[in-house]
Amino acid sequence: MPTPRALITGGAGFIGSHVAAALLDAGQEVVIIDDLSTGKRSNIPAGAKFEHLDIRSPDAAMIVREGCFDTLVHLAAQMDVRKSVADPTADASINILGTLNLLEAVRAASHRPRVVFSSTGGVLYGDFTTPPNVETFEKNPESPYAIAKLSVEYYLAYYARVHGLDTVSLRFANVFGPRQDPHGEAGVVAIFCERILARRALTVFGDGEQTRDYVYIDDVVRAVQRAAVATLPAPAKLDERGFNIGTAMPTSVLTIAASLKRIADSDVAIEFAPKRAGEQQRSFVSIEKAERLLGWTPKATLDAGLSATFRWFQSHS
Repeated sequence: MPTPRALITGGAGFIGSHVAAALLDAGQEVVIIDDLSTGKRSNIPAGAKFEHLDIRSPDAAMIVREGCFDTLVHLAAQMDVRKSVADPTADASINILGTLNLLEAVRAASHRPRVVFSSTGGVLYGDFTTPPNVETFEKNPESPYAIAKLSVEYYLAYYARVHGLDTVSLRFANVFGPRQDPHGEAGVVAIFCERILARRALTVFGDGEQTRDYVYIDDVVRAVQRAAVATLPAPAKLDERGFNIGTAMPTSVLTIAASLKRIADSDVAIEFAPKRAGEQQRSFVSIEKAERLLGWTPKATLDAGLSATFRWFQSHS
């Protein structure tokens, strides 16, 4: 049998580099497309072929069209919610038009890969639901970033119905782990780890009781691997190939701060700042569908994931 081939967009980033390493370890050939706007060349695992390209470029489309890939893991994105608010046109150019460039290339390919798309479970549903959010809940995204992710999911459903593409959307909750960039793909865990090591106070916005669903990177990688090969019913409409990937456990920002201080044996202060306008207060997802159809469940406990993440930041400080 030929060696499976995977193309990963955004493979030099936090999530993408972990996915690339796992697929290489599983014996696959891996090609990475990344423009290095936020990703790092040092993240690219040995053994992966790297193409320094923008996903909107004709060259990126040509690689998709002619590469005979079995899987396209599409992780490349403009990921900063604040940037999307400041410049929604630039956000849409990358997150919507860039994706359409790839999907048109898949449609034209003689060997069509399954498309595994990184959507969002954290901000897709908005604040008008009562968590845990189920895939079929009403969507009320409150940022251009989340609107773009939802738009792409509609496009994926369209391409599946009309053009026969094989697509899966993974709605990631708040992913954390080693190699997350506290300055780029900023998540509170990475930010707090860096500040603890610098002996700087941890800034908490509002009362710190806002909750998120924190899922460890190793579990996210396994979800991508399962989504790439799972036998799934034929998609017909939005949500049928959408899967929440999280822990189904709400955790407050204050809990994250206290846990990391304990793990680090740190006495840095916690400072409170005014609540940020538009910030969701309660967000966590149901994962029953991923358990049932992908055969996936998270394995890492929050404490184990935080400990491993802090040790990584400590060794790289």
